[in-house]
Order: sequence, then C-alpha cells, then structure tokens
Amino acid sequence: MLNALKQHWPEYLMEAAELGIFMVSACAFGALLEYPGSPVHQALPDPSLRRVLMGAAMGLTAISIIYSPFGKRSGAHFNPSVTLTFWRLGKVAGADAFFYAIAQFIGAVIGVALPAVILRSALTHPSVNYVATLPGTRGVVVAFIAEVTITFILMTMVLNVSNRMNVARYTGLFAGAMVAIFISIEAPFSGMSMNPARTFGSAFVAQVWDALWIYFTAPPLGMLLAAEVYLRLKGARGVLCAKLHHHNHKRCIFKCGFGECAADVRTSNVEAVMTTP
Repeated sequence: MLNALKQHWPEYLMEAAELGIFMVSACAFGALLEYPGSPVHQALPDPSLRRVLMGAAMGLTAISIIYSPFGKRSGAHFNPSVTLTFWRLGKVAGADAFFYAIAQFIGAVIGVALPAVILRSALTHPSVNYVATLPGTRGVVVAFIAEVTITFILMTMVLNVSNRMNVARYTGLFAGAMVAIFISIEAPFSGMSMNPARTFGSAFVAQVWDALWIYFTAPPLGMLLAAEVYLRLKGARGVLCAKLHHHNHKRCIFKCGFGECAADVRTSNVEAVMTTP
C-alpha cells in the first residue's frame, strides 16, 4: 500500500481533481439552468429543454476530462464503480483501487464545497439543492433499477469500444454522449448518478442523505454485471487496460496489455502489406 502511494500519488491526485472539476461544472450549470433567479432559467421555461442542455454540458465536461492530460494519465475513471470494475477485471491493483476511490470521494466533496462558497443561494435553493441525486417521484425501486440499467449500458459500451483498436481512441466521446443522453432521459427517475462518490459529494455538503444506499449499490452492481457478461463473451484476454483513453504517451500504472496488442496489430499490418501481390 505504502509503495503504491509513493509511486502513484500523482494519478490519485489527478482522479480527485477530475471528479472535483466534474462536480464544479455540475454545480455551475445546475445553478445556471435551475436557479429561479438565473436569466438562463427565466429564458428557458421548459424543464425538459433545460435538462437536455444540462446533459450536453455534463457530457462535454466528461469528454474534456477524459481527453485532458490528467485523464490520459490516470485513466479518467473519476468514479469508484469504474475503478472497482476494472479491479474485478484484473487491470487495477488492489492498492491503486483503494487510493483511487479515496481520492474520488475527496474530490467530489471539494468539488461541491467550493461552488457552495461562491454560488451560495443559487446552489442551496431547493430547485438546485447542491445538484444532489435523489429518487424521482416513482420511488426508490424504480430509481435503483434505473441506476443499474444505465451503469450496465455504460460499462458495456466502455468495454466493447475501449478494447477494439480501431475505435478505442473514441471511448471518451461515446462515454460523454451517454452521459448527455442519460441526464436528458433518465434523470427524472434517479437523478442520474452512476457514481457513488458524485452522489456522496452533494449529500455531504448538503447533508441530504435520502436513499444514499441506492447510489452506493446500484452503480457498482450494474457495472460489475456488465463486466461479467463481457468476460463470458470475450474472456479475460479481451480486456486490454483500465484507461478510457490510451492513444497517448502518458504513464500507465495498470496491468496493461494495450501496448502488446498495438504491436500485434502493427505486425499484422506489415505482414499483410508484405504478402499483398
């Protein structure tokens, strides 16, 4: 544990920063779109349209983080459920998974606490409520099922795209698009968390603990189920790495097979050229 902390602390700090930035963006756009005193809110009376715009904003935020220098190096998990899933898949060491999760929770709390100081009533107003993720009017059971479903879909996409050499570099774009779609469509059911640390950050600062168990159980369950299905279909060798973006020269601290696979592809391409009449 101590050795991992000494060697990989930059990646841990990056994970904290990534989720912190995501939460700052969520708070800022949440206040801009939902606070009744906001000119944007007043100009856009349709809540569905505001939700679509919120989805687009957070999708672009996710994409920016994944393709940022921090995201390229740490793997851009910024979600304990993602880290846990890649640990289950054998790509993240136990010590790294532990410190990643700790960093992600810390980053989420700081990412809400700082905007709370700056935005004040615009963030604390009940219509924004620290952008807390809470079950919708259909109740906790529907919220739980919805969270399991969207996390299953997200991780299924990540595994199928990130492990195909011809499209792996676009994993971040697919992930951002899914964030945007889920916020636009699924948010009324569960608040669209997919992330225990993201929910905890808002809950801790707001001191709103309603149905927290949903967001600590459903996202890991959905992603782990997706991993199990993928393993049965593709096998363990079908998982190359825990990074969402690997087409870069940043350090990789994971049990990575991406370089070996890339070398095999290059060799195959050379052989194909040499044998072509």
